[in-house]
Amino acid sequence: MTSPSVLLGCIADDFTGATDLANMLVRGGMRTVQTIGVPDAPLDAAAQAVVVALKSRTAPRAQAIAESLAAIEWLKTLGCRQFYFKYCSTFDSTDDGNIGPVADALMQALGTDFAIACPAFPENGRTVYRGHLFVGDVLLNESGMQNHPLTPMTDSNLVRGLQRQTESKVGLLRYDAVQRGAEAVAVARTSLRGEGVGLAIADAISDEDLYTLGAACANDLLLTGGSGLALGLPGNFARAGLLPHAKDTAELPVIDGFSAVLAGSCSRATQAQVEHWQGAGRPAFRIAPLSLAAGEAVAEQAIAFAKQHIAMEPLLIYATSTPEEVKAVQKKLGTEASGQLVEQALASIAQRLHDLGVRRFVVAGGETSGAVVNALGVKALRIGAQIDPGVPCTVTVGGTPLALALKSGNFGTVDFFSKALAMFDKPADLAQ
Repeated sequence: MTSPSVLLGCIADDFTGATDLANMLVRGGMRTVQTIGVPDAPLDAAAQAVVVALKSRTAPRAQAIAESLAAIEWLKTLGCRQFYFKYCSTFDSTDDGNIGPVADALMQALGTDFAIACPAFPENGRTVYRGHLFVGDVLLNESGMQNHPLTPMTDSNLVRGLQRQTESKVGLLRYDAVQRGAEAVAVARTSLRGEGVGLAIADAISDEDLYTLGAACANDLLLTGGSGLALGLPGNFARAGLLPHAKDTAELPVIDGFSAVLAGSCSRATQAQVEHWQGAGRPAFRIAPLSLAAGEAVAEQAIAFAKQHIAMEPLLIYATSTPEEVKAVQKKLGTEASGQLVEQALASIAQRLHDLGVRRFVVAGGETSGAVVNALGVKALRIGAQIDPGVPCTVTVGGTPLALALKSGNFGTVDFFSKALAMFDKPADLAQ
């Protein structure tokens, strides 16, 4: 039977974004389950929050809208009191979408005419001020995201960027209102709605700002943002007497088996993590997209490499490249084709590693995580303790148990891979 206790229904536009959001909710005391797409069977967990992970961030607009609407209709059947559309804290989206079009469609489906949009995640260096998104101390378009192979972010002005994607009028919920507290935010929201604003970019430069926004939006039917905006939502439900306190929300079983790291992201953070792994002298095998395109047996070579090392220690198989290398490959193969080649190769490798007894996977990159999770036949995840901000341990629900750490390319310290593998050994205790 489906749990009657579901309070919050969430849609995430990629797999690592879903675990990022679920991690935030677990930290707030909500027992959270993540599904891979819309389930074809009832949930059997006592979930208080459910996150539906889609692979819609870079999908064609019509497909992204259709999948998101299917997810919201399923979440409605769970009796959710509030809904959340989660996208990346670097606002990854092109001028065609998909953040704006999906937000418009969800508002219409829920019968609401206003929602805030706030990707801020200060704990990971993402802040919004005067409508501009900063990554650390630099504007979004100077952060390296301007070189993203699928969603190059060349404009840090979120009001301007979102307006190019949506039919709704976009406004700004300014910081001078946010810093004065939830009541001032309520006044500002009323003013924006009176001006015909449907989507409002919200400034936030600290966790306190996110708690303020969360409190101000306690009765909103729909919120949109990064995972940070969800910080205050568990507290809203608790104050309403709907969320009983529980100490075991992050507990997971320990999964035995071999371990492997798969990295497809080309972000600066993942590049540093790959370099750190190699600098420690740990085994690593690189996949070259041009070799894949030439028909070389790259996957077979990677598995042969794995067979030499997997029984002795975890290994890394990666396609991470510099922006210059990525551009050269895209010029020769095309942006979409080059990305799909890498995803398909890593998905195939994941399946074959599973056949070798790998039961613990660390995966870097949203698109890569989606491909790997689908290849392994994962349908749902229980969310456990945080490894690094935005990245929790997870364990699969149903089938052969697997431990997974699905990491957005931009997240994690340089030693993230090693930390994640260590967390797999005793995640419940390390969560304390």
